Amino acid sequence: MKKRLSLLLFIGLAFGTTAQNDKGFEISKNLEIFANVYKNLHTNYVDDVDPGKTMKVAIDAMLASMDPYTNYYAESDMEDVKMQVLGQYGGIGSLIHQEGTNIYVAEPYEGLPADKAGLKIGDRILAVNGESTEGKNNAEVSAAMRGQAGTKVTLRLEREGKTFDVTITRAEIRLPNVSYSGIVNGNIGYIRLDEFTQNAAKNVREAFKRLKRDNPGLKGVILDLRGNGGGLMGEAVDIVNIWVPQNELVVETKGKVASKNIKSRTRMPAEDVDIPVAVLINGQSASASEIVSGSLQDLDRAVIIGERSYGKGLVQNILPMPYNSQMKVTVSKYFIPSGRCIQAIDYKHRDENGRAIKVPDSLKTAFSTRHGRTVYDGFGIEPDIEVEHPTSSLLSVALYNRFHFFNYALKFHREHDTIPSPKEFVITEEIYQDFINYLSDKTYDYTTYTENILSDLRKVAEEEDYMDNLKQQIDQLEKTYKEAKKDDLMRHRDEVSQLLKDAILVHYYYRKGCIEGALSDDPDVKKAVEILSSTAEYNRILNK
Repeated sequence: MKKRLSLLLFIGLAFGTTAQNDKGFEISKNLEIFANVYKNLHTNYVDDVDPGKTMKVAIDAMLASMDPYTNYYAESDMEDVKMQVLGQYGGIGSLIHQEGTNIYVAEPYEGLPADKAGLKIGDRILAVNGESTEGKNNAEVSAAMRGQAGTKVTLRLEREGKTFDVTITRAEIRLPNVSYSGIVNGNIGYIRLDEFTQNAAKNVREAFKRLKRDNPGLKGVILDLRGNGGGLMGEAVDIVNIWVPQNELVVETKGKVASKNIKSRTRMPAEDVDIPVAVLINGQSASASEIVSGSLQDLDRAVIIGERSYGKGLVQNILPMPYNSQMKVTVSKYFIPSGRCIQAIDYKHRDENGRAIKVPDSLKTAFSTRHGRTVYDGFGIEPDIEVEHPTSSLLSVALYNRFHFFNYALKFHREHDTIPSPKEFVITEEIYQDFINYLSDKTYDYTTYTENILSDLRKVAEEEDYMDNLKQQIDQLEKTYKEAKKDDLMRHRDEVSQLLKDAILVHYYYRKGCIEGALSDDPDVKKAVEILSSTAEYNRILNK
């Protein structure tokens, strides 16, 4: 009884009395009901109840009714939290993948413990610390390889039929947020930012300064935020500060708790307020990526190129919890300089199936940039220049999912000690024909939309009793299509060649080489170079 009174007293202090807060009684009532539900479950349920597991399920279900970004992390999940916030974890620094029942090293990160220990792409992982990987999936093996920095992990590997052990000392793996920076087309700088983790702004600023120092005739810079899901808001503000003067408003947060409503302004002198800037975004550019691209657009400081961004205008805080756990809570929405919020999904309202709804067009509001251009809220950041990208062919998807790019690149690497630089390396006619020959006895079945339509046509003709009249024509269509499908490797040659090129380059030049090798054929980069190379066109877009 005393414990129950203490609980209710605590609730009353935390949420106020009923007279002060109408929700106080509802909260205390439902907490008491929840406690009794669990008590009855624990006492009466036919099987043993795991308290930690049951409570985690209850907490996760409750938070799932809020938004996807409000989460609870138990102590065992802290490595994942560290990875999200800091871009670091304790481990050996290597990607792995599962092909059938086997686990392989997919990519050791340059200069990290796995790379230094000599792990190679394609090494099959047989055991971790003496425990076989047989029957384990990719996530389980990855978890076994991670651990506290300074501890050791022993891997049993198989390479080209030979089995051997490698003992590696784990380290704090801090992944580079700037994965590549360099020059494209002679005088345009390029910086790729993958995550807004700690020191992202510092690293982008240093990359930009280095590009200016080493290239006195630099005409513009491209900041690539494609696929960047966001991160720390402060880093986003400081990145904008590289090209925007001190004391400019970048983002304002507004939420329930007044103390968390803040206006974030640029804090330092800009690195360069005149150089033309282009920002690349796509449908996976979210949160902090949208703060950077949206504020630079609102301030008419950069041309935004690519595809419409994701539309995540929600701000999370990480709050400490008992027993070394943490909770990430959505506390506010952010608004960029024009006054718009880019949040595209309304998690407060749901359809009949319980799914959150998109902000309807009728609720979208027009805002103005500094120079009077019209921009809208409620659906992410719309680029100034939209670049259409063809959908990946089903052929390429099938080849990728069957690991044929990966396995051919292993073969190619064994047969070629060196290749030209990433900028010079191309998939020649000889290499492509060798790849086709390699596939001659491989399986990579895929069903195209045309095949589905032909199949549906046959079914409908049978159902409506037209088959006697149409069978000959349908048979001929299917035969003609099958013959045409044989040419898919040539029809989609450019796309297949690029994926093959990526798979090969990573063996010789790590991830940086893949990025560098793809720039010359990247449609977004090409468009950015075109605009940054023309002062008149750049100014026209920004209405200068």
